[in-house]
Amino acid sequence: MNRRFLFVLPLVGFAVIASYFAVGLTRDPSALPSVLIDTPAPEFALDPIKGRDRGLSREDLEGEVSLVNIFGSWCFACRVEHPLLMQLKKENAVPIHGIDWREIDPDDGPKWLARFGDPYTLIGDDPVSRAAIAFGVTGAPETFVVDKNGVIRYKHAGVVTGQVWEEILRPLIEELRRQ
Repeated sequence: MNRRFLFVLPLVGFAVIASYFAVGLTRDPSALPSVLIDTPAPEFALDPIKGRDRGLSREDLEGEVSLVNIFGSWCFACRVEHPLLMQLKKENAVPIHGIDWREIDPDDGPKWLARFGDPYTLIGDDPVSRAAIAFGVTGAPETFVVDKNGVIRYKHAGVVTGQVWEEILRPLIEELRRQ
């Protein structure tokens, strides 16, 4: 009896672990839940990046539906999504506010925007992650949809693609504008 138990125990353990991983593989890894959904954006006030007169604060997120995009010049994925953000600005689709996160040199963010274009209405400089921590950022890029009352309605971790814009962000923004 003891020998059978010792033989079956590893098999049961393996089955439990395999079940756990099988369930995990069915989940979307970019869908990071946020405790901030349906709550007011956190309190923050960031200085402007070099070359801008105005930074970004929580109060700036009230009055109209907008996006808050966390980016950095060091972020390869940010470069991938940047042309779409530029297109959204060109179409005047939605105000996009930026948080320039963890630049090594304060000139890096402004140089990057000068090179690739500036889609942002307002940009705050977040060299020590104060706002990023308050928003629960786990990596760049991350984009938040904020309603006209300053309430976070959606968080997208990763690159905003045309598909994400068309299927998720634009319909949500249109719905929030009607409210």
